[in-house]
Amino acid sequence: MIKNEITYEQILGDLKNKIYHPVYFLSGDEPYYIDKLADYAAKNILKEEEKAFNQTILYGKDVMARDINSAARRFPMMSNYQVIIVKEAQDIKDFEELVYYIGEPLKSTILFLCYKYSSLDKRKKIHKALEQNAVMYYSKKLYDDKIPAWIANHLKPLNYQIEPKAAILLTEFLGNDLSKIANELEKLIITLPDGMRIISSLHIERNIGISKEYNNYELQNALIARDVLKTNRIIRYFADNQRNISISQTISHLYFFFVKLLTLHTLKDKSPSNIAASLKIHPFFVKDYEKAGRVFPINKVVQCISLLREYDMKSKGFGNSSAEPGDLLKELIYKISH
Repeated sequence: MIKNEITYEQILGDLKNKIYHPVYFLSGDEPYYIDKLADYAAKNILKEEEKAFNQTILYGKDVMARDINSAARRFPMMSNYQVIIVKEAQDIKDFEELVYYIGEPLKSTILFLCYKYSSLDKRKKIHKALEQNAVMYYSKKLYDDKIPAWIANHLKPLNYQIEPKAAILLTEFLGNDLSKIANELEKLIITLPDGMRIISSLHIERNIGISKEYNNYELQNALIARDVLKTNRIIRYFADNQRNISISQTISHLYFFFVKLLTLHTLKDKSPSNIAASLKIHPFFVKDYEKAGRVFPINKVVQCISLLREYDMKSKGFGNSSAEPGDLLKELIYKISH
């Protein structure tokens, strides 16, 4: 049995070391890593002179399983391998018919099935065949609170860094779409002045258009500081600009903040290093959480989490028939503040 459900790094490492398997089944909610593996395979497995006759890229909506079965059973021409990459494989109408090839794949064919935004029913024969004869990789969507760390790690091999606050701003603006984030980071790197290796919040504001004053991080700080004037100013801006900063983004940001704050209150060891490790935050933000812990006692934190859940449901139409998102947001923040 070939290794199942291994990591992106393991698969990429094997490909770089020219360790190939007949079938790769790449599935999951996060398309970024699926695309990266498929792109690497397309560019690097075969030599340029081998690709014309031995590399085929197909799209699920344009083919049937029999087309892939037939192509995969061909032998390579003047090459050790042929590479077949099926993009959007989840759109193949009779996907389960691939079981006839997956059950007995050719060693000279390297087949990539890019099955995005979904997963297979484990009870199906095709899933069992893939388990026995394919490298299976599931690409999980990252939660928003994991994105700033992902941004920092993404920049490391490129020899660039990003300020912690800048990473949060970028996350708020772009969400957890890793492909979009990676593209924006490439653009930011290009626009950095010569010799500068650190991306700042000011640089992001100038080149992407994110306000350094009106964002969820500044709202969080205003709540911690009990700055009613600043809080109201930010909320009014949010209410008037729901296309740029939606109520769901704000609720999500504050929810993760208060959940971490709840964790802080339960810690016995409240040393800065343990807070950073336990809350999985950058040490830069430890002082913010220490101050927030003094402002929001544990009973208030529990109440805020409950409010955020309630208003998340209301923002989606449950228990709310008429209030606009901006009005809901004002009401929510008022209750959190008082």
